[in-house]
Formats: sequence, structure tokens, C-alpha cells
Amino acid sequence: MISRVHSFILQGIDATPCEIEADLSPVGLPKTTIVGLPDVAVKESIERVRTAVLNSGFRFPQSRVTINLAPADVRKEGPVYDLPIAVALLLAGGTIDPVAGDGRPQARDFLIAGELALDGRIRPVKGVISLAQLAGELGVRGVIVPSANASEAAAVDGIEVRGVETLGQLVALFNGQCQVPPHSTIDIESLIAERKPKVDFADVRGQEAAKRALTIAAAGGHNVLMLGPAGTGKTMMAKALPGVLPPLSRAEALEVTRIYSSVGGLAPGQPLMTRRPVRAPHHTASSPAIIGGGTIPRPGEVSLAHRGVLFLDEMPEFSRDVLETLRQPLEDGCVTVARAHGSVRFPARFMLVGALNPTPKGTMARDEVSQRAMEKYLSRMSAPLIDRIDIHIEVPSVPYKQLASKQRGTDTTTIRQRVLDARQIQSQRQGPGLINAELSGKALDRYVELDDAAQTLLGQAMTEIGLSARAYDKIRRVARTIADLEATERVQSHHIAEAVQYRLLDRIL
Repeated sequence: MISRVHSFILQGIDATPCEIEADLSPVGLPKTTIVGLPDVAVKESIERVRTAVLNSGFRFPQSRVTINLAPADVRKEGPVYDLPIAVALLLAGGTIDPVAGDGRPQARDFLIAGELALDGRIRPVKGVISLAQLAGELGVRGVIVPSANASEAAAVDGIEVRGVETLGQLVALFNGQCQVPPHSTIDIESLIAERKPKVDFADVRGQEAAKRALTIAAAGGHNVLMLGPAGTGKTMMAKALPGVLPPLSRAEALEVTRIYSSVGGLAPGQPLMTRRPVRAPHHTASSPAIIGGGTIPRPGEVSLAHRGVLFLDEMPEFSRDVLETLRQPLEDGCVTVARAHGSVRFPARFMLVGALNPTPKGTMARDEVSQRAMEKYLSRMSAPLIDRIDIHIEVPSVPYKQLASKQRGTDTTTIRQRVLDARQIQSQRQGPGLINAELSGKALDRYVELDDAAQTLLGQAMTEIGLSARAYDKIRRVARTIADLEATERVQSHHIAEAVQYRLLDRIL
């Protein structure tokens, strides 16, 4: 007898259908074979399944068993197939009634995934939210997943989610011997609640000019570099930056959750990511760790920072090869990892925040010798990479009077409101979700109309500093954001002037 159960294949963060077929043949010696390009974890699953079935009190087929994972030309990885294989075998052996006329759930109406423990318990697996989205796309009734993953799957609307604890419970459900009610729908909007930031900008003494630049960066989603001696508050301001960014939208929350679910980054029982991610890798991180990769491609730090912030402290200390890999995702907002058996695409639209000292000693250049040391140190970052970063600012040492003063500067609440107001203006002008940093050249020509004074000023800056065509667009994007912060529809010459001032490293290098 042949039985069929449906599951999924996780390729990167995308789910594709997988059909599990089980055939019990009375011809030949008892043997169990899994075909369909399984990896080691899938091949080993038959022993977990056999033991779990027996320890759950069911009969394991004593015949020649063939299990096929289709499509056969796509590699299957991980323990997600334990549960569907067990269900397929129990269906083929008659333990699960394949015909249900009383309206009870049937295996053919669900996508099934889960890892089996030897005693029949069902352990959580990765990529469940992608499985749930696939179920919605295929129009099936719903998904059957481990109870620990049920809230994650329930974040997807329009499908029925059943969370099960044990193999015995699932068999009883299919045979109408027990009830497993569908998991309640998750209210994503209520989960995406604002939380108090860990670091407030008011805790940073002085640095009002740097706070102004970071306000512009947050309002338009611009990448930013902070250059200054050690101990001036660069790292502290980078940690405070996420607190002024707008909350995730529903679509963004699901998108980020898919990435973290694919690597097992969600805490048990956590339905989805509710805050913008912030990643701060160490400067010893390798290129695959930053950009993504591996024998089995998985997201890197740039993808884990999707819709959030990637903070690179002591940026020149990162390997030159690592820094150069950032150029493509900064432009395209995605990463494509190519391997012999195929390629995987990961989203990677993030705000890059870099902090760097001017010299290896952490001090500013004060003479000709230290000036040469600064130029040598900063040359560890290539000009094409720096060109892709919208805002470069200097963070100078804080005078003693400001450090000793009890007066608090601009705080996170004030900055956040400015950012939200500017984002609202962008949403009304350009459409929901499209921020100034993502405007194409054609869109810039439409939304950034410069008068004669602004055009002349920008032309002088391009000529005298020797800016590239990319920097020309960067300046216009930043100027558009500055105008939005002032609630001004037209970009004026003083907006251009301020945007040009944020091309600090173009002038130094």
C-alpha cells in the first residue's frame, strides 16, 4: 500500500512543497530505504521514527519499506521529516484511518513537519513560519507542527494551525479519538509594541551635531560612519539609534521572522520578531559569517540585520575582504549565495552604522606624522565602499564642561518623534514603506527638484571635492531627508549645503 503526506523543503528562507511517499511491499526481506536525495540527518531519521513509533505503542511495518521524498532532485536536509515520515508509515500500515467521513482532520489536508524524540515527543524545528506561508499559498487547510512552533505558524493568517505534543496525540487526532483545537490567531499589531530603549540619547553628553546627523540617518534610512577619537560616545550613540527607528510593520515583522526562524533564532514560544534587529559582529568575523554562506547556505549578519541595524565597531579592523563583501548588499538590499547545487537569495536591507578611530592609537591627527598614519589607517576601507555610505560625520572629544554638566541634551523621545514625522511625510509622498535612502535615480529627479542656487552649490561641491555620480545621488537623498525633517516640500540650498558637509571622508581621502 502507498500513502502520501505533504511537508516542505526549506531553501534559504523560502519553503517549497515536498511530498513524502511510503510504500509497504510484501515482496523481499524486511528493509527500510529512504530515497529522494536525503542528507545524513534525513537518512538517520528512520531510526528515530522506528523507535518513536514502537515506544508510542504502535506497530512498525515488518516488510520492505520504501520512503520517497519528492521532488527527487532537490536535497532534503534536517530532522523536519521525522513526523511526516512516521505519519506516512502509519497510514500505509493502517494504524491511521485513511478515510474519515465525520469531518475530522485528515493528513492529506495539512502540511506536516516536526522532529521526533525516541519516546514519541515532538520537538520544534526551523522554518515553520515559511511552512505556514507555503500552506497559505497552496490553499491547503493548514499545518501540523510541534506545539513549541504553533504560535510562530499562527502569525500567518488564513490557515489552520494544530500544535501537537506527541506522535500518539497526532494519531489519536487523525483517528478521531481526541481533539486538538486550532491555535488562536496571533495579533501581530499588538505584539509589535514599543519598548523603552536600553540607551537614551540624553545619556550621551554633548555631541549635538552627531545626534543631528543620526536623526537624519534614522529619518531617511541612510548608512552612516562616525569618525572620532576613542571615548567620544560613538558606540553609545550607535546603541541608542535603534530606539528612534519606527516600529516594524506587519509585513516587515513576518519578513524578519522568516530569517530568524530559518536559523533557529526564535526563542521557544516566541511567535515572531517584534523589534528591529541590531547586529554587532566582532571584527574577527569571516566573510561567510557576515555575508552568508556555508556548505548549506544560511543567512549571515547582513541578513540577520534585515530591516534593522548592522553596527560595525572599529570598522578598519575588519578584514578588507569582509568589508568589500558589503558593497553589493548595500546597493541591492539582498545577497545571493551560489553553490554547486544551486543558489539561495537572502534579503539584506539594513542600515549600516560604522564607528572608527582616526588612527590605530585612537587619537586625532595633530601633525604631519599622525596625518600620514590616519590616511594609512583609513585606507583599509576602499573608496568604493565609503562612496556607498550616505553620511560621514566627525565625533570630536567632549569638553570637560559638557562632561561635568548636569544638563541633558536631546533625548531619544524627541528624536524619535522627529523621525516618525519625517517617515510619515515620505510614506505619503512616495508610498508606504519606501524611504528616501531607497529612492532610485528616476525617483530622485521627481522628488528632489533643485532651484538654481541649490544646483549651483551642488555643482561646486562635485567639482571641488571630486565627488562621484553615486555621491551625487547620496547627497540628494540626504538633502531630501533634511527637508522632510523641516516639513519642507522643496529641497533648498541650505539642505544641499548640510548634506555636502556629511561627505567628510570624501574630503579627507
